[in-house]
Amino acid sequence: MTDTTTLDLGPQARLVARLAAGVPDERLADRTPCPDYAVGDLLGHLSGLAVAFRDAARKDLGHTTDTAPDSAAPTLPDDWREALPKVLGELAEAWRDPAAWTGMTRAGGVDLPGDIAGAVVADELVVHGWDLARATGQEYVPDHAALHASHAFLLAAAEEDDRGDGIFGPVVPVPQEAPLLDRAVGLSGRDPGWAPSTAR
Repeated sequence: MTDTTTLDLGPQARLVARLAAGVPDERLADRTPCPDYAVGDLLGHLSGLAVAFRDAARKDLGHTTDTAPDSAAPTLPDDWREALPKVLGELAEAWRDPAAWTGMTRAGGVDLPGDIAGAVVADELVVHGWDLARATGQEYVPDHAALHASHAFLLAAAEEDDRGDGIFGPVVPVPQEAPLLDRAVGLSGRDPGWAPSTAR
């Protein structure tokens, strides 16, 4: 797996914040590559995971780190346009502390090593950034280091799964010569060719 201990999540977090800022209110009900999430749900999920993984980095364990992500439908705060970029910035800052990457922490009610939690959040930011960009027709070039960390994390997870289910859904086969982002998206259980016009 890519060495995540020197990974700065700031560039990818800022990119996700810019994508969110580019979402007009009338697109909040649009579909996304996540079958269960509309755009507004996805933004709510990003808000929740940013808080949870910020606190996981700080080892500030409690309600935010103990709640499973599928325990309730994501809710989009009324002030999300101000709150989401703020908490994404706090997330990135928390993971700049080398202590975040060491020892054990908790996220989604699961105890896990700090470096694995950091890889998970890098993956969440990369893949959900793609979801958001694809659903809203925005250009998307993820941060190089975060993309490599996401792909390494997803590939390791897929290799450990004999059934090929992946951790977010069945792996979608993608040619080995395809761009790294497409390969990461496929490993996450998404079709790199997804477009709003193909959504059912």
